[in-house]
Amino acid sequence: MADRVYTSSKPIPGGAPPPAFPPTKSQINGATRLAYRPQPAKPSRRRSRRGFCCSCCLSLLMILAVLVILAAIASGVFYAIYRPRRPVFSVSSLRFAALKVSAGGHLTSSLNINVTARNPNKKLVYLYDPISVSVLSGGVDVGDGTFAAFVQDAASSTLLSAAASSSGQLLDSAAASDLRKSSSVPVEIDMDTKAGVKIGGLKTKKMGIKVRCEGISVAVPKGKKAVVAASPGGDCKVKLRIKIWKWTL
Repeated sequence: MADRVYTSSKPIPGGAPPPAFPPTKSQINGATRLAYRPQPAKPSRRRSRRGFCCSCCLSLLMILAVLVILAAIASGVFYAIYRPRRPVFSVSSLRFAALKVSAGGHLTSSLNINVTARNPNKKLVYLYDPISVSVLSGGVDVGDGTFAAFVQDAASSTLLSAAASSSGQLLDSAAASDLRKSSSVPVEIDMDTKAGVKIGGLKTKKMGIKVRCEGISVAVPKGKKAVVAASPGGDCKVKLRIKIWKWTL
């Protein structure tokens, strides 16, 4: 509670000024007390770190979006200029030199395969690794072989030849009986390889190529009678396997 000062209402003789009284306690405290000024709040470290992380994530997303856009533009320009098309394969001829099933159900076979590879592109050159070949009949592997590696020029066709064989494979009784009785067998041909593309002096990374040919029927040799090579044609489908980081498309 502030102290009150009472002054006399009676006039002082002689017109002298009234005597000065010492300042009160409240006046002394009010003169020495500093005015209150609110201090600005200090920024939180957690908020500043969170803001930095958000800025980094936003920057990375923007950079990634720009790279995706540039890649799409480059792909569009490449396609517009070169019009790339996948290679084409067809079975030219297929002949069993031998196909025997022992009494114990063991398969021994050998066959000759000729496949034509065609490059329909006018400006692209294909660089093939060795091509592995598997010949199947009703799920039974009747022969495996390999085509040699080769370079295929633009707008050209290449004839590939290989010998395939199988020895000592044990068959179940049903499959062994079917092969002994059949005069011709339906077969499928699987081919697996990698190939790169050459454009002028530039070579791309090699991608996987898988080819499957179906709808082929081949005569089975009986005794010493020679079997004429067949030209089965068949339907061959080509699939490209493009690997992006951990995924294969």
